[in-house]
Amino acid sequence: MAGATAAAGVSAWLLLDEHYAADIAERLRADGHDVLAVVDDVELRAQTDAELFRWTAGQRRRIVTENIKDFRPLLMQAYTTGDRLAPLLLVSPRRFPRGSASRTEATVTALSTWLNRPDAATRPDEDWLA
Repeated sequence: MAGATAAAGVSAWLLLDEHYAADIAERLRADGHDVLAVVDDVELRAQTDAELFRWTAGQRRRIVTENIKDFRPLLMQAYTTGDRLAPLLLVSPRRFPRGSASRTEATVTALSTWLNRPDAATRPDEDWLA
């Protein structure tokens, strides 16, 4: 069901997984986007991936993550069980390599482009950041 579109009422609000700097969320918020970062919240940092998935689903946010191996199965499980799901915006670590001097700028630009799409709120539950 990875090709399904986001459920009605699920917005393009984002939660940046733990491997994204708080500065990325701050810059996107400065541009008017509703973006949170796990690294900004002590309680979120302490959660397992499954707990974070459930929390994000309850907040009607989309998780931006490189952690495909852990979050994709959680999305598939939510389809199977009928639980509320958190759509994913998956990111290839090769596209935005950690330690790269341009990582923050490139990530902000790509996320801003994605958020400004007219169909951002209805993108597939499993989408990829280009």
